[in-house]
This record gives sequence, structure tokens and C-alpha cells, in this order.
Amino acid sequence: MEEEEEMTETLVSETNHNQQPMSSDKKEILRALEVVERDSVAIAESFTSLFDSLRLALSEATSSSVDHMHCFSDAAGRLQESALDAATKGNRCINSCLRLNEEMKGIGDLATQLKIMRRNVDALDAAVSRLLHPP
Repeated sequence: MEEEEEMTETLVSETNHNQQPMSSDKKEILRALEVVERDSVAIAESFTSLFDSLRLALSEATSSSVDHMHCFSDAAGRLQESALDAATKGNRCINSCLRLNEEMKGIGDLATQLKIMRRNVDALDAAVSRLLHPP
């Protein structure tokens, strides 16, 4: 489409080839206009190229951003799974410790009973020893 627009444009110098000879002031003005037209066309082409480059860069940046968002989403999902797994294992450990604590509460009473039994067994052993081995 841009090529079509460029083809329909005509420079000032092209329109004056078929006309009568001009004065030197008019020729200078036309030359200046031709320079301005050429510069304007060059600037327009430069802007077109710049906008094409910017469009491409924006497209690539957007594509990279989408890729980074997908990567971040995947990483966040994996982190969430790992955190949930760690929390589950931590709860199991806490529950095991609580059960062990409950079981250990009866150990003090059991130790007291063992000490009493040990004294009774020692007393029984001493009594049997006296009976079997009189002094």
C-alpha cells in the first residue's frame, strides 16, 4: 500500500518539465521545494522503518513477557505443591511427637512401679538367700 502511495506522488520538478521556461528565482524555489520533498520522503521512510522496528521489538517483548508469565506460573505451581507437601510432612511429624509425648507421660509412673518391684525382688532375694543359706 505504501508503494502505491509513493507511485501516485509526484515531485514538483516532474510537474514542471512540460511547462514554459522559468525565471531563475522560480528555479531556485523549485529546487528548494525538491530538496524539501526529497527530505520529507526520506524522513517518512525513516519513520516507517522506525515504526516497523518498534512494532517488531514490541512483538518480541510481548512474546517474551508471555513466555515469562507461563514460566512464572509453572514455577509458582511447583512451589505451591512443594509447600503443601512440606506442610503435610510437618503435620505428620508434629502428630507423631504429640503421640510420643502422651506415651512418655506414663513412663514416670512406670519407673516408680519398677523401683518398687526392684525393692520387692531384692527383699525376696535376700529372704530366699537367708532361708537357703542360714548364717
